[in-house]
Amino acid sequence: MKATVTVMLKTGVLDPQGKAIGHALGTLGFTGVGEVRAGKVIELELAETDPAKARAQAEEMARKLLANSVIESFRVSVDG
Repeated sequence: MKATVTVMLKTGVLDPQGKAIGHALGTLGFTGVGEVRAGKVIELELAETDPAKARAQAEEMARKLLANSVIESFRVSVDG
């Protein structure tokens, strides 16, 4: 079963990478782009076949390692 964990900086946390991307887009002539936030996507191939258990497992991984709960939030999706 595949689980996808998307990790983003929490609102209010400075995002220098997002700011740099936004600036670069403007330099390349892309107009009308508002705030840019950068994050990370982690794809996990899990042996678990029960979607609820796979989600719980991926959420625990995110809480313990994949996301810094002080400055980041995460969401998990599971594809059977």
